[in-house]
Amino acid sequence: MSDTTTSDPSVDESSTEPLLVADALTAGYIPGVNILNECSLTLAEGELVGIIGPNGAGKSTLVKAMFGLVTINDGEVRLRGENITDLKAHSLVSRGIGYVPQNNNVFPALTVRENLEMGVYLKPKTFKERYGVVGDMFPRLIERADQRAGSLSGGERQMLAMGRALMMDPSVLLLDEPSAGLSPALQDEVFVRCHRINKAGVSIVMVEQNASRCLQICDRGYVLDQGANAYTGTGAELLKDPKVIELYLGTLVKDHQE
Repeated sequence: MSDTTTSDPSVDESSTEPLLVADALTAGYIPGVNILNECSLTLAEGELVGIIGPNGAGKSTLVKAMFGLVTINDGEVRLRGENITDLKAHSLVSRGIGYVPQNNNVFPALTVRENLEMGVYLKPKTFKERYGVVGDMFPRLIERADQRAGSLSGGERQMLAMGRALMMDPSVLLLDEPSAGLSPALQDEVFVRCHRINKAGVSIVMVEQNASRCLQICDRGYVLDQGANAYTGTGAELLKDPKVIELYLGTLVKDHQE
């Protein structure tokens, strides 16, 4: 579906390179079997970018590849112009990239406070300062500081996972399905939190199954299909695009717009 891809509005050849770039990534989990096929994404300073598409489109694979968790066979990832394609996850964290996986994103046997301490294992002396900052963003985590993470609700675990990633004061946050498995009310809370984190100065790339809600809060969106870019535009543009609605968003968006 590459013939339907629109131009990327964040790319201006006369400007400096964006904060984070995934440039024509071909990647997969098994040698010889690629999930991503020349897939690209750019993230500018201060942006919230959403990635949507059908199941199996390669959305999660894209953010995992950007975070060094999937083998990249071709293409490259750049942070502020530096090629970071072959760097391991801990090196990316030290450069200011945080990642929140969809599953297994907290240490259930540890307390909330201990989970947050794990977030600054590379800079333990910054714990007190960052604990205060993250606590201001997520007051409920401070209330639950001595509670084991495994006993938290689904929404609270998601808050803790994001809070731990924010402990290193990242400039980029990669979120893989942050609303997955949550009730509609808790999903909405997660989207509100993501928007606030973004407004606080953290640039975000968010993979989401709740496509319409994601596009409502993101500056730009990417629609992936079969591991490649299918559509790109602002969140507002994609929400109104008839082809995107028909193929990826469904009748709920049509009904909402009517």
